[in-house]
Amino acid sequence: MHLTWFDWAIVAAYFAINLGIGLWYRRKATGSTDEFFVGGRNVSWWLAGTSMVATTFAADTPLAVTGIVAANGIAGNWVWWNMLLSSMLTVFFFARLWRRAGVQTDVEFAELRYSGPPAAFLRGFRALYLGLPINCIILGWVNLAMVKILMMIFPALTTKLSALMVVFAIMGVTALISTLSGLWGVLVTDLFQFVLKMGMVVVLAIFSVRAAGGMGPMMEKLRALDATRGGTGSILSFMPDLDSAWMPMITFFVYLGVNWWATWYPGAEPGGGGYVAQRIFSAKDERHSLLATLWFSIAHYAIRPWPWILTALASLVLYPTLKDKESGFVKTIIDPAVFPPALAGVMVAAFAAAYMSTVATQLNWGASYLINDFYRRFVSPGRADAHYVKAGQWATLGLMIFSCGVTYYQDSISGAWKFLMAIGAGTGSVFILRWFWWRINAWSEVSAMLTSFVVSMILQFGLKWNTEDPRAFAWTVLVTVLCSNVVWPVVTLLTQPEKESVLLAFYRRVRPAAALWGPIARKASDVRPPTDGAANLRDWVAGCVMIYLTLFGTGKIIFGDTTGGLVLLVIAAVAGGLVYWDLSRRGWKVFDDEGGSSK
Repeated sequence: MHLTWFDWAIVAAYFAINLGIGLWYRRKATGSTDEFFVGGRNVSWWLAGTSMVATTFAADTPLAVTGIVAANGIAGNWVWWNMLLSSMLTVFFFARLWRRAGVQTDVEFAELRYSGPPAAFLRGFRALYLGLPINCIILGWVNLAMVKILMMIFPALTTKLSALMVVFAIMGVTALISTLSGLWGVLVTDLFQFVLKMGMVVVLAIFSVRAAGGMGPMMEKLRALDATRGGTGSILSFMPDLDSAWMPMITFFVYLGVNWWATWYPGAEPGGGGYVAQRIFSAKDERHSLLATLWFSIAHYAIRPWPWILTALASLVLYPTLKDKESGFVKTIIDPAVFPPALAGVMVAAFAAAYMSTVATQLNWGASYLINDFYRRFVSPGRADAHYVKAGQWATLGLMIFSCGVTYYQDSISGAWKFLMAIGAGTGSVFILRWFWWRINAWSEVSAMLTSFVVSMILQFGLKWNTEDPRAFAWTVLVTVLCSNVVWPVVTLLTQPEKESVLLAFYRRVRPAAALWGPIARKASDVRPPTDGAANLRDWVAGCVMIYLTLFGTGKIIFGDTTGGLVLLVIAAVAGGLVYWDLSRRGWKVFDDEGGSSK
């Protein structure tokens, strides 16, 4: 791709705007750790939700979707579409609970819910484990994808090291913005970056389909390719062929019946967590926390996928002999017969936006663990808030440098992704139930995490179960989940419950449903617990129907089935109306810390 001076001017303007945002929010964000890490808890739902969407739209995401579509058709996206079920649980069951907790990170939750040395160990361990190795693995694969993109766009970057140096420079600008302005800078730059990158992938999809001959001819060519795929189902099908090699019945069952509630994965934690929880903490109140996660779920699953998928389909038609199918997405950009060279600078800026939005969040989120949950808690407690803000800035820079080192030695994006998903299988149930069952203690979480890790390692490296094979992956998840969910309840019942005073304080502060808090709820009779469990369950079902049918209805219209698509969209609208009516009739209640209605 050849960039003119005008293209470089556009790229420079993009970076200048981001830096300007960082400087603008510098004073506001560095006044306290609450401002630096959670935006002073005064963020509107649309900004917090859009930031979540921008974070999950990394430079590697459209490439990954292209590879999935090439290998397994549109239905291959059930690999991540299944996580909508978990996301909607967060919307209706957990967003308000997280907001009431009032913690600065989800790791801090350990010492709100539990007590004593086990709680302190759990908090410190998770802060270091998530803040350093896990965070740097994630940053590593995001960096690795950007290296791959840059080497394709700029042939002069002939080695991984040379491309990594460019990535390091972009990451340096991102880290500078994050250290200057904390979460406020991340949120506002995310908004700007999301509009830019989403607009450009829509433009790319239009030009790619046009280059493939238009929608009708492109679909005919794709159907012709089905005959060469060895009975793996139609490329254009939204649902998998359960007899196919890549999605047998057992694997589809694991995705829809187990994976979404049982497996911990960054950004899709059962019960919420990570940077999703961070955005919830930043919301103005419970209403804004619920709306932020609802908007994120709608945009992430119903709106954003189709431009990526259409470009992926077009690349299969345009470059049928391309060996690296993931690179087909980038190939459409650098091919002048597909994408207008006049827009090259804007597209480069869009890729930078996709990269920076994810990296900025990972740096700020990881630094919040290292400073709030380890340094402030265990190393240097009792210092002035300004000291911890400065420490957070240094931690951000340190994470940047360390993650680049990880990237240099990292070769596989999918390998790292599979590794994290496998070791997180089985922990989801305890992360969900710790809110609703008083008997769960710190050892419950420790045993669930340890069992999942050990069993997964034995299956993958001892028994050589290859998680790249769909059946082996499914059985790895099932066995790990089974073992973990046998061990942690036994450990829970064999160990002492948490101190009554800790449980009473948690119950009064968070006000979960009283059903499984019997002895604690009876002693906290002054608390008015919610009785909206059935309504939340109904809204969860309706919300999932709304988003899935919006996704599939839009797809049907795109592919020419207007009637079928409109029927699905009408049903989706009815489901959405039910959610709106149900939430509105409850009056969007926001409670104060004593359990009474504040407005």
